[in-house]
Formats: sequence, structure tokens, C-alpha cells
Amino acid sequence: MSFEKWYGDWTAVFMITAVFLFFLVFLTRPRKPKEWRGAGLTSAFFISLFTEMFGIPLTIYVLAPVLGIKPKSFGMYESHLWAYLLSRTGIISLKGGVSIVMILSTGLLILGFILLANGWKKVYRGGSKLVTDGLYARVRHPQYLGLIVIVIAFLIMWPTILTVLLAPFLIAGYVLLAREEDRDLEEKFGDDFKHYRDTVPAFVPSM
Repeated sequence: MSFEKWYGDWTAVFMITAVFLFFLVFLTRPRKPKEWRGAGLTSAFFISLFTEMFGIPLTIYVLAPVLGIKPKSFGMYESHLWAYLLSRTGIISLKGGVSIVMILSTGLLILGFILLANGWKKVYRGGSKLVTDGLYARVRHPQYLGLIVIVIAFLIMWPTILTVLLAPFLIAGYVLLAREEDRDLEEKFGDDFKHYRDTVPAFVPSM
């Protein structure tokens, strides 16, 4: 699909952004001010991402002169920048590069949403109890891990200047929120949570 046909689709920008933000807020349920600030930064990430993906490709306008080509040379396939840069090396065709990028990023997106949804389900069903089974028997923060995986997936699928700059702050924010959650749970559950924390890693499952 050509540059003119792909970009400027503001209906897609608004609809896809709204759907993603609805599900992310629904599954993360921010309550505290710090959680809402994290949700705001996440929203900025996705708004900037989908604006560039379907609306105005600011990164393409910056990158094209560096590569010595016209911005309108970037259509749907070329705008998958990792695939395009791989094709420029001659290692793989553009379509082959796009296939690799899409398979990898889509797999990570599915994994991220599975972590988010299952983490939310366990906490919701657990009520006020300390949840330590299911996903929570492998990692203490599957929902934050899911968000990190989703961010990485989109950096692979459709990297932009703004999302690359925002991603480290997002990931650091999720780590800090997880640590704060650990402190709150230790205060609430005492030795039970200390034992859980000492035996189950925060993000990376033990082998």
C-alpha cells in the first residue's frame, strides 16, 4: 500500500487508540496517583504510536532525508523500519523482513495480553487475599511484565522516535510501581508476603 493510501487515516488512529487504551485501563485498573501517572505515560506512548502508524509519520519525515530518499517512498511495508533497514542490507527481502517483524511482534503482543488478562483475573477472583498461585506462582508482577512485553512488541513492529524515547521511562515506571506494590503487600500481609517475595521473582520466571 502506498504512502498516500496508508497515512492520513485518522479514523484508524482514533478507533485503535481508543480500543487499546480502554483495554489497558480496564486490565490494569489504576487507583493511586502514581498508577494514574503511569497510565498517562502509557497513553502518551500509544497515542504517539498510532498517530505515526496511521496518521502523520514524523519519524519517516526525519529518517528519509538521512537515508537519501523521499518520505513518500515509505508505504505500508517500508514503514516497518526494522524490516526496511534489513532489506537495505540485502540480507533479506522487504516482504521477508516484514514477515519476521510481524510474527515476532504479534507473538509478543499475544503473550503480553495473556499476562495482563490472566493476572487481572487472578487478582479479581482473589479479592482481598494474597494471590500466589497460577501465574503468580512464577512471577510476582505478571501484569507489569505484560505491559513491558507489549511495549517491546510495538518497538519491534513499528519503532518511532517518540516511542523509543518514551519506552525506557515506561519500563522504569512499571518497575517502580511493582516495588511500591511489594511494599504495600508486605505491610498488609507481613511474613506471608515476605516468604512469597523471597521465593518468587518479580518479573523473570525462575527456571
